Amino acid sequence: MKKNKRMLWILSIFTVIGLIYVSILQVKIIQYSHLKAPKDADYLIVLGARVRGEKPSLAFASRIDTAATYLKENPKTIVIASGGKGPGEDISEAKAIKRELVKQGINKSRILLEDRSTDTYENIEFSKKLIPPNAELGVIVTNTFHLYRALSIANDQGLHVKGLPAKTPWLAVLKNYSREYLAITKYYLKKVIA
Repeated sequence: MKKNKRMLWILSIFTVIGLIYVSILQVKIIQYSHLKAPKDADYLIVLGARVRGEKPSLAFASRIDTAATYLKENPKTIVIASGGKGPGEDISEAKAIKRELVKQGINKSRILLEDRSTDTYENIEFSKKLIPPNAELGVIVTNTFHLYRALSIANDQGLHVKGLPAKTPWLAVLKNYSREYLAITKYYLKKVIA
């Protein structure tokens, strides 16, 4: 009986610690989800996400729409469409971004493709190589849940950019936030190990 009570007590402690940890992550995510992007950025990086066949997922479509709105309001800004082709994707995420931006009236001459990356680290690393040498002010576009980690990774790689949050559709909230808590934890662990 005592053993059961001790196990229950230990389990309760771990549950409380877990809830506190997730709450801290959620506060970080919320802080970054209200950022305002500066006007007239030299470049915009749109981070890729899931493509179903050739169609962007709901969260990904939100990123593209947010980027299109910014690009229409800031006609001198170029855009780097970032994302390779994953399993179940008929086209690269970069190509999906370009296709949708062009549909929304963005001139294809403003769009650079980074179509090799497979995760956020590579999105930033490979996109950096496409930034024009004279560019100073950059903005990263991604969903609210992803912006904290994306900007942290960019900063770690020496890229000082601002964030432009795209809304996360309600249907995608539970799945994406759950995955992001794990992804942030992995990011923290990588920093500790490095």
